[in-house]
Amino acid sequence: MQGINERPKIPMPSFTEHCAETTAVLGKPFEEVHRWLDEFAGQPPYGMRHRKLRHHLAGIEQVRKFWGDQAAAAARLHIMADLKQEGWTEDQPFPRDEQHYQRMGLF
Repeated sequence: MQGINERPKIPMPSFTEHCAETTAVLGKPFEEVHRWLDEFAGQPPYGMRHRKLRHHLAGIEQVRKFWGDQAAAAARLHIMADLKQEGWTEDQPFPRDEQHYQRMGLF
Protein backbone atom coordinates (compact mmCIF):
# COMPACT_ATOMS: atom_id res chain seq x y z
CA MET A 1 0.00 0.00 0.00
CA GLN A 2 1.35 3.43 -0.93
CA GLY A 3 1.54 6.22 1.62
CA ILE A 4 0.29 9.71 0.82
CA ASN A 5 3.79 11.02 0.20
CA GLU A 6 4.70 8.10 -2.09
CA ARG A 7 2.08 8.90 -4.72
CA PRO A 8 2.97 10.91 -7.82
CA LYS A 9 2.61 14.63 -7.17
CA ILE A 10 0.81 17.01 -9.49
CA PRO A 11 2.03 20.60 -9.90
CA MET A 12 1.03 23.02 -7.15
CA PRO A 13 -1.80 25.32 -8.25
CA SER A 14 -0.77 28.96 -8.56
CA PHE A 15 -2.66 31.91 -7.10
CA THR A 16 -4.03 32.57 -10.58
CA GLU A 17 -5.19 28.97 -10.95
CA HIS A 18 -6.88 29.01 -7.53
CA CYS A 19 -8.70 32.23 -8.49
CA ALA A 20 -9.71 30.81 -11.88
CA GLU A 21 -11.15 27.68 -10.26
CA THR A 22 -13.23 29.60 -7.73
CA THR A 23 -14.42 31.99 -10.43
CA ALA A 24 -15.51 29.04 -12.60
CA VAL A 25 -17.21 27.18 -9.76
CA LEU A 26 -18.45 29.99 -7.48
CA GLY A 27 -18.54 33.06 -9.75
CA LYS A 28 -15.85 35.05 -7.88
CA PRO A 29 -12.07 34.76 -7.55
CA PHE A 30 -11.99 35.02 -3.72
CA GLU A 31 -8.50 36.51 -3.84
CA GLU A 32 -8.57 37.36 -0.12
CA VAL A 33 -9.23 33.71 0.76
CA HIS A 34 -6.35 32.39 -1.36
CA ARG A 35 -3.98 35.04 0.02
CA TRP A 36 -5.00 34.22 3.59
CA LEU A 37 -4.61 30.46 3.13
CA ASP A 38 -1.15 30.88 1.61
CA GLU A 39 -0.03 33.79 3.80
CA PHE A 40 2.92 31.83 5.22
CA ALA A 41 3.98 30.14 1.94
CA GLY A 42 7.71 30.44 1.46
CA GLN A 43 8.15 32.22 4.79
CA PRO A 44 10.61 30.91 7.37
CA PRO A 45 10.33 28.56 9.12
CA TYR A 46 7.52 27.02 7.03
CA GLY A 47 8.37 27.28 3.35
CA MET A 48 5.84 25.07 1.54
CA ARG A 49 5.05 23.33 4.82
CA HIS A 50 2.80 26.30 5.62
CA ARG A 51 -0.24 24.25 4.64
CA LYS A 52 -0.46 22.57 8.02
CA LEU A 53 -1.41 25.96 9.49
CA ARG A 54 -4.65 26.60 7.56
CA HIS A 55 -5.27 23.87 4.97
CA HIS A 56 -7.83 21.86 6.98
CA LEU A 57 -11.42 22.00 8.27
CA ALA A 58 -10.49 24.37 11.11
CA GLY A 59 -9.01 26.74 8.51
CA ILE A 60 -12.20 26.55 6.46
CA GLU A 61 -14.21 27.49 9.55
CA GLN A 62 -11.93 30.49 10.14
CA VAL A 63 -12.57 31.59 6.55
CA ARG A 64 -16.32 31.18 7.14
CA LYS A 65 -16.10 33.49 10.19
CA PHE A 66 -14.11 36.11 8.25
CA TRP A 67 -15.89 36.09 4.87
CA GLY A 68 -18.96 33.82 4.96
CA ASP A 69 -20.20 30.53 3.54
CA GLN A 70 -19.28 31.09 -0.10
CA ALA A 71 -15.72 32.03 0.91
CA ALA A 72 -15.58 28.80 2.95
CA ALA A 73 -16.52 26.88 -0.20
CA ALA A 74 -13.67 28.67 -2.01
CA ALA A 75 -11.28 27.70 0.78
CA ARG A 76 -12.33 24.06 0.51
CA LEU A 77 -11.68 24.09 -3.27
CA HIS A 78 -8.24 25.65 -2.70
CA ILE A 79 -7.32 23.16 0.01
CA MET A 80 -8.51 20.17 -2.00
CA ALA A 81 -6.41 21.25 -5.00
CA ASP A 82 -3.35 21.60 -2.78
CA LEU A 83 -3.99 18.32 -0.95
CA LYS A 84 -4.21 16.51 -4.28
CA GLN A 85 -0.78 17.91 -5.09
CA GLU A 86 0.44 16.14 -1.94
CA GLY A 87 -1.06 12.83 -3.11
CA TRP A 88 -4.32 13.04 -1.14
CA THR A 89 -7.45 11.60 -2.73
CA GLU A 90 -11.09 12.37 -2.02
CA ASP A 91 -11.69 8.90 -0.58
CA GLN A 92 -9.33 9.76 2.29
CA PRO A 93 -10.30 11.73 5.40
CA PHE A 94 -10.17 15.50 5.08
CA PRO A 95 -7.68 16.94 7.61
CA ARG A 96 -9.47 18.37 10.64
CA ASP A 97 -6.76 20.63 12.05
CA GLU A 98 -2.98 21.11 12.12
CA GLN A 99 -2.29 18.04 14.25
CA HIS A 100 -4.50 15.78 12.12
CA TYR A 101 -2.89 17.18 8.95
CA GLN A 102 0.53 16.14 10.24
CA ARG A 103 -0.65 12.74 11.54
CA MET A 104 -1.94 12.04 8.02
CA GLY A 105 1.62 12.44 6.77
CA LEU A 106 0.94 15.75 5.06
CA PHE A 107 3.14 18.79 5.41
